[in-house]
Amino acid sequence: MKKVIVISGIAQGMGREVAHILAKKNYKICGFDIDADAIRVLQKELDDVQAEHFLQSFDITDKSAMQSFSDKVIKENQKIDIVVSNVGIGFFGPFEETDLERALQCFNINIIGCARLLQLFIPQMRRQTSGKLIVMSSLVGQIPFPFESIYSASKFAIEGLVQSLRIEVKPFNIQVALIEPAQVSTNFAAKIHKLPAESSPYYDRVKRFIKRDEDLIKTAPKPEDAAKRIVTVIEADKPKLFNQVDFMSTVFLFLNRILPHSIRDFILVNHMKIKV
Repeated sequence: MKKVIVISGIAQGMGREVAHILAKKNYKICGFDIDADAIRVLQKELDDVQAEHFLQSFDITDKSAMQSFSDKVIKENQKIDIVVSNVGIGFFGPFEETDLERALQCFNINIIGCARLLQLFIPQMRRQTSGKLIVMSSLVGQIPFPFESIYSASKFAIEGLVQSLRIEVKPFNIQVALIEPAQVSTNFAAKIHKLPAESSPYYDRVKRFIKRDEDLIKTAPKPEDAAKRIVTVIEADKPKLFNQVDFMSTVFLFLNRILPHSIRDFILVNHMKIKV
């Protein structure tokens, strides 16, 4: 019997690559993305490999669309094997100059969007006493990066949410795992990198941070390589709670556990070339 996987943010980046890998493994691919054009392209690609799929285009903040999607997936399949929460937006800039109304949008998508997705499918997993919840977090969900305070806050929240619900759903044989990449070679960061006004007291350091980040992205894992690691977690009999897709995340998270914060911060500031 085919395994049924649900992936949010399925039409681009890592979500798209995971869908392609699992389609070749005879999974039924269900998912959604806000980009309607990208969804149509993915539908054709999955048709070309004769993969069974159910894809829709809508915004993760659309509560009624989310409910309708989950109802259809559950009714049609009568089971859900894996849910991958992959939707997320970035947020960049000095905290002092942050538009907090825009920050609310980031929280609504990154935290509440993820929470709603999980809430909609956990009841079916509980009834069938099986399932896996795989949630995309980030290195900044444990290590706060400067100029990414809002995004980091959203990922810290995701880490807390997942670690808490993991204990709640464990008696129902529902497994939970976090994926914590540092950087993946996509245009995710480029969409949010924006210099403050030259009069900003943060201008010079932000400029250096962006330059360093862009240099690091050039050598970061490609989405298809990150996807292979994610699929390994998806298919593990007993996935670990914390999972990285790149060497830098593994190193930084290890140092974060063993070093005093003062030394960790010193390394981070020098790594990102923003020492004053």
